[in-house]
Amino acid sequence: MIDSYKIINDPVHGFIDIPTGLISKIVGHRWFQRLRDIKQLGLTNLVYPGATHSRLSHALGAMHLMREAIHVLRKKGVDITAKEEEAAACAMLLHDIGHGPFSHALENQIVYGLSHEQISLAIMYAMDREFEGSLELAISVFEGKYHKTFLHQLVSGQLDTDRLDYLKRDSFFSGVAEGMIGLERIIKMMSVVDNRLVIEEKGKYSIEKFLISRRLMYWQVYLHKTVVAAEQLLISIMARARELSQKGVLLPGSPAICFFLSNDFNISSLDDSNVLEMFTRLDDTDVMSAIKQWQFFPDTTLSYLCKSLTERNLPKMTFFNEMPSESMIREQSHLLESKILNGSAIEPDYFLRFGAIENRGYDQMEGEIMILSKNGNLSDVYDISDMLSAKAFSQITKKYFLCTAIIK
Repeated sequence: MIDSYKIINDPVHGFIDIPTGLISKIVGHRWFQRLRDIKQLGLTNLVYPGATHSRLSHALGAMHLMREAIHVLRKKGVDITAKEEEAAACAMLLHDIGHGPFSHALENQIVYGLSHEQISLAIMYAMDREFEGSLELAISVFEGKYHKTFLHQLVSGQLDTDRLDYLKRDSFFSGVAEGMIGLERIIKMMSVVDNRLVIEEKGKYSIEKFLISRRLMYWQVYLHKTVVAAEQLLISIMARARELSQKGVLLPGSPAICFFLSNDFNISSLDDSNVLEMFTRLDDTDVMSAIKQWQFFPDTTLSYLCKSLTERNLPKMTFFNEMPSESMIREQSHLLESKILNGSAIEPDYFLRFGAIENRGYDQMEGEIMILSKNGNLSDVYDISDMLSAKAFSQITKKYFLCTAIIK
């Protein structure tokens, strides 16, 4: 097959170029194509029905914005070779390659004890071996080991092209207008000083809008109480399925999902090519197909949990400013048990969950957003913002929750 130049029509960014060579090779790889069957926003479509876009479309969008940013920096005299551009673009294509089904909702639940970043890196190394070392530079940029630090900042930083794409894309598909940032202007205002990515002073207000939009999108979309409730229900389902599987109960499901439910893994497990191969067979359809079967399984607890999700009988979510007391949790547990019929085989522990969520609009610990003034001085946007709303929205907010299943 001839490696031909391709153009993709993206609803968010318009036409996206897929150049020949390594980028085209990655896009056509079976492990990358798997991302089309993993939803970017997990169960968010239970609240916003249009939010069914995929990790694949996001990866393509982030790659496109990376190339746009590099084009702007080159015009401003920043030295970026064609190989470096290709490597940075490949790093963006592969930055989410390690996401499992339902993305963040099932982080550490299916491949228990491993983050998607660890899995992404393991898959990138495996693909590098398959591509005979051609991903070495991309991996170096991805890990932040390459000497041009600003390239890594574009991959993973406060203003990386990952965030720029997902905010606009998630806003577009969810219909939540607060996420519609001026990403074109932000990219146009990018520059590099002392090997660091900075924003020219004219782009300061676009950055403030970006910080506000990101914070609002977290409350209205990513941390919406109904979305969090659905995710907690899904976590309970997978926890019960894992418990049964590790007790030797044979659950219906694809070979891949049964493999991961029956075994525990650690970072050294990623050196096993069979583990990676099984992981790359997993997507959202494996989980939903299993849940549709498990709702008729003899285990009453698993069956009830699965029916609750498929019928959208979601748990009640209550938020608090402080961690709920042990007495409150016990009270809720007793109330829940009283609703469960005597003699029922339902395990009440799976129907009450508590924890915390955080909204990090601008965490300086993750790196600063530096504004370049006309006289060449650099300042943190947080220190020079003249919009009180930007400073208010930059605070890290933590909320605690009690998630209680609705027993009918």
